[in-house]
Amino acid sequence: MTDMTNTPASTAGTAAEPAIIHLDEASFQKTINEATVPVLVDFYADWCGPCKMAAPVLEKIAKEMKGKLLIAKVNTDEASSLTQQFGVMSIPTVIVFQKKDDKAVEVDRKIGFPGEEGYRQMIAQVVPATAAA
Repeated sequence: MTDMTNTPASTAGTAAEPAIIHLDEASFQKTINEATVPVLVDFYADWCGPCKMAAPVLEKIAKEMKGKLLIAKVNTDEASSLTQQFGVMSIPTVIVFQKKDDKAVEVDRKIGFPGEEGYRQMIAQVVPATAAA
């Protein structure tokens, strides 16, 4: 028998919430607008090689930055209207949103897989170095 207690579906909304959340058209705007920390959104697809390389790096950063940065993923094959809305033409594309005047606005964008250091440079713009340590 497989223990399913550690799956994201069973831990959602609890203290053991997953480090990275998955957004769709229904949850995207609400999540971005209500976030109390900057949000890094990874637009990806399951078949994308560079996206697969980015996944463990983003997971590592998400665990380190929990409470200081929210990392979310959007599957471009399942959320084509979001892909169009944000002009995503290549994947992976990562967009960082931050609150300005109580509205979530895009503050940075990277197309392709920039490696861990590339992601950390994006994050450094929205999370103070003392908070990232």
